[in-house]
Amino acid sequence: MIDDALFRELKRRAAAESRTLSAVTQEALRRGLAHPARTRRTARAKLVTFRMGRPLVDLSDRNQLLDVLDRS
Repeated sequence: MIDDALFRELKRRAAAESRTLSAVTQEALRRGLAHPARTRRTARAKLVTFRMGRPLVDLSDRNQLLDVLDRS
């Protein structure tokens, strides 16, 4: 469906140019598709990092990790 305001504008333009509604609509679509909208790249967020030294637990050792978590 075409938005009502857009449809009225297309009809007004077609009448003003003595052209059919189809011809004006097709021309507008061709022009729009010929120049695709530019997409702006958003700036990447900077992540804050901290140096925390060596890990106190080997995360690949499940038993050691569970022992430390149980003590907390």
